[in-house]
Amino acid sequence: MNTLVPFLIVSVLMALIFALVIWIVGKLGLGLDVDNFGRALLAAVVIAVVAGVLTILLSQVGMMDGGGFVGGVVYLLVAAAALLIGGRQLPGLRVAGFAGALVAAAAIGAIYWLGGLLLGQII
Repeated sequence: MNTLVPFLIVSVLMALIFALVIWIVGKLGLGLDVDNFGRALLAAVVIAVVAGVLTILLSQVGMMDGGGFVGGVVYLLVAAAALLIGGRQLPGLRVAGFAGALVAAAAIGAIYWLGGLLLGQII
């Protein structure tokens, strides 16, 4: 029970941060369009679940073992696939094909990285 509450708090905070990043990328017009923040929050949850399932499946066949550049490319492709699946399943979320999903996934990763870098300097 001691670890459940902090886990839930961190999960909710990460969902809100990820939704904010999706909403920002949607506003920038980088291959992703989202109607509003509520849709971005729903998209964040669905995309996280889809990416988790894809990661588990790829891990079972040994494709998620590598790190470095190859691991980064695999994670980028998983994120793009999750965006494509989310864009097809969620009303209010539109993805401009696989190229748009790749650009949006890279933008989401860059904004997420930059946010972590800035927050690391503040905290």
